Amino acid sequence: MKSTNKASATQGKSAHILVIRLSAMGDVAMVVPVLQTLTATYPELKITMLTRGFFKPMFQDIPKVSVYEADVNGVHQGVLGLSRLAKELRDEDIDAVADLHNVLRSNVLKSVFYLFGIPVEQIDKGRKEKKALTREKDKVFKPLKSTHQRYADVFSALGYPIDLSTHHFPKKKQLSENIKKIVGPEPKKWLGIAPFAQHNSKAYPPDLMAEVLNQLSRNNKIKVLLFGGGENEKEQLESWEEQFEDTLSVAGKLSFEEELALISNLDAMVSMDSGNGHLATMFGIPVISIWGVTHPYAGFRPFKQPERNSLLPNLEKYPNIPTSIYGNKYPEGYENAIREIYPEQILGKINEVLF
Repeated sequence: MKSTNKASATQGKSAHILVIRLSAMGDVAMVVPVLQTLTATYPELKITMLTRGFFKPMFQDIPKVSVYEADVNGVHQGVLGLSRLAKELRDEDIDAVADLHNVLRSNVLKSVFYLFGIPVEQIDKGRKEKKALTREKDKVFKPLKSTHQRYADVFSALGYPIDLSTHHFPKKKQLSENIKKIVGPEPKKWLGIAPFAQHNSKAYPPDLMAEVLNQLSRNNKIKVLLFGGGENEKEQLESWEEQFEDTLSVAGKLSFEEELALISNLDAMVSMDSGNGHLATMFGIPVISIWGVTHPYAGFRPFKQPERNSLLPNLEKYPNIPTSIYGNKYPEGYENAIREIYPEQILGKINEVLF
């Protein structure tokens, strides 16, 4: 754990802690169960979450947690903008800082907080261990500490240890009339599927996903809800919606807050190693995660999900997996590793989880 000052300022139970995690969506979503556990363990704490404004709905139901929007592409851009942001936050009477990001931007903030005499604890990302896990030669293939636990360790360093095994998931969110109108009233199992990822090496191939959807469309007990973003993804999802029965794309039809409410009401989610899986586990929804050149050992398995729900390629055929932490690097030939996860495997796991 990296620290700029001793955490003595946080020892008072009513301390005000600033939590920094600016992006990406999945990493921010993983903060949620940690803060839920923290606030349940220490109800006197006041928490300010520094993140992108778009992510605010993730935190709206956690007691004594408010969101401070970081405009890092506007008024808070660059060193001067970040210095301005640190001064704004100082005026919020911050007692200590939990930096769950530990990147250049948060390090600039850390330096300013240090000048203000505000203690900062930073996440240990385990870069050395992750490098050993992903290298081709002398690979050290073993499970690393989860990102959720790495987040929890930061609060422990500030004087607030938490036990993530005590976490309780929140209740389902109420569905808006707009959601009900879009999804419909059919009394079926709601299965979310998010087939895309930031890198193609960990996105399920469209031809194989079409096979999965074709088989699911023949099951009159399941309604498939497709999740994604961006125009290309939206077009693909709408194409599948037209092609397969009981298949609905919700891309572009809901606000992010509504999308979270819908996810909280799913019976299960099929997700790549990507943000949608972490959004679903915010609500304790069973998640079937599909992995390409990445691997759960790196610490990004969805929260409290059993190992058996992670579907992996044939590691004997692709022994270099994981080839990178985020799926952006891989040897020649590994771009198709995810094709080794067959539609029948996914369908079997869906049937196991839903029924």
